[in-house]
Amino acid sequence: MNVTETKLKGCFILEPAKYGDSRGYFFESFNEQTFNKLTGTSTHFVQDNQSYSTRGVLRGLHAQSGEHAQAKLVRVVQGEVLDVAVDVRPDSLTFGQHVAVKLSADNNLQLFVPRGFLHGFVVLSDSATFFYKCDNFYNKAAECGVHPLDEDLGVDWEIPLEDIILSEKDKEAPSFKEEFKS
Repeated sequence: MNVTETKLKGCFILEPAKYGDSRGYFFESFNEQTFNKLTGTSTHFVQDNQSYSTRGVLRGLHAQSGEHAQAKLVRVVQGEVLDVAVDVRPDSLTFGQHVAVKLSADNNLQLFVPRGFLHGFVVLSDSATFFYKCDNFYNKAAECGVHPLDEDLGVDWEIPLEDIILSEKDKEAPSFKEEFKS
């Protein structure tokens, strides 16, 4: 497995070793010992989630706060998405900055999003099945988020704005400045 730290400390791109022949392929998508050794973390995941969406669906940017904060290990098992993580750790030198990574069933890349980050993705293919592990249980009362199209964040979602499909919750989400009073 190759692990590369992004420009945001603690946020990693993972590329599993893939073995294949004429029958197909095999790769280990997660091994806690290997993951923790290569990332220098002591992450223990407690919940797996999966979503299915069609082209243009943008889910996020969301996080959980306080004792309910979550780290996530995300990947795509069908289709392609642009996955985005935004650093909202108050004392971070990269506060308010983001990384964007294309994840697909073809490239098998994964993104580790540590606690203290907003997270979201947009579907670039006709559809996508998105899978993620969380290191803490979901708590609705601890959820926060910002409008994913907030110009102050400067995220290029790589599809025309008129093709983006948002939930009502995300349409009504506050701006980054309103939520995090920077």
